[in-house]
Amino acid sequence: MGLPLGRAADEALLAGLSTGDPEIAVAFVRRFQRTVFGVAIAVVSDPQLAEDVAQQTFERAWRHAQVYDPRRGSVKTWLTTIAHNLAIDAVRARRPTPVDPEDLTTLVDIVTETPEQRAISGEASERLRSALGTLPREQARALVMAGIYGMTARQVAELEQIPLGTAKTRIRAAMGKLRTTLEPERAERAERTERAERAERTETERTERADHE
Repeated sequence: MGLPLGRAADEALLAGLSTGDPEIAVAFVRRFQRTVFGVAIAVVSDPQLAEDVAQQTFERAWRHAQVYDPRRGSVKTWLTTIAHNLAIDAVRARRPTPVDPEDLTTLVDIVTETPEQRAISGEASERLRSALGTLPREQARALVMAGIYGMTARQVAELEQIPLGTAKTRIRAAMGKLRTTLEPERAERAERTERAERAERTETERTERADHE
C-alpha cells in the first residue's frame, strides 16, 4: 500500500480488505474497533452482545467493501451506520428488559478525561449508579456515544436518526444530571480533604511548640 498501515488513509484500508490481506484486516479493525464497539454498546447495553455486533460489523464491511461510496460519507460514518443498524436489529431480536443501573455503569466504566467521567470509572458509587439508572435510554445512549466515545452531536443525531437539536438536548440533559449527582460528592471530598489538612497543620504546630519548650 506504500505507506505504513498505521498511516494509510481509511479508504485505502477499506479497499485493502477485499484482498484478503490479514495485516490490512488487523489494521482496519484496530483503527475503528473502539468507535464501532462504542456505537454498539450504547444501543444494546450489553458488553457481550456489543462485541458480537462489532464482529458482525467488521464482517459486513469486509463483504461489502467494494460498494462503499465516498461521496455518501466517510469510512467511519459508513462503518458506524452499519454498527448502529446491526445493534438495533440485535435489540429488536431480544425480549425487552428493564435497564439495570449496573449495566449503565458498565457502559461508562472507561478511563476518560473529564472529571465526571473519571469519577464514573474510578468510584461508581451507589448514588451515581442510581442516577444513571434513572436516565431515559435515549439520554443514556447519547451520554455514552458523546461523553465517553467522543462522538459529535451531529454524529449522534445521524446514528439515532433524530434532529441535531434533539441530540444536543439529550446530551446536555444526561450530562446535567450526571453533574448534579457528582457535585455533592465532590463537595464532600473537598471538605474531608480540608479537615485532614487542618488536622495535619494543627499537629505540626503542636509538635513545633513542643520542640521549643
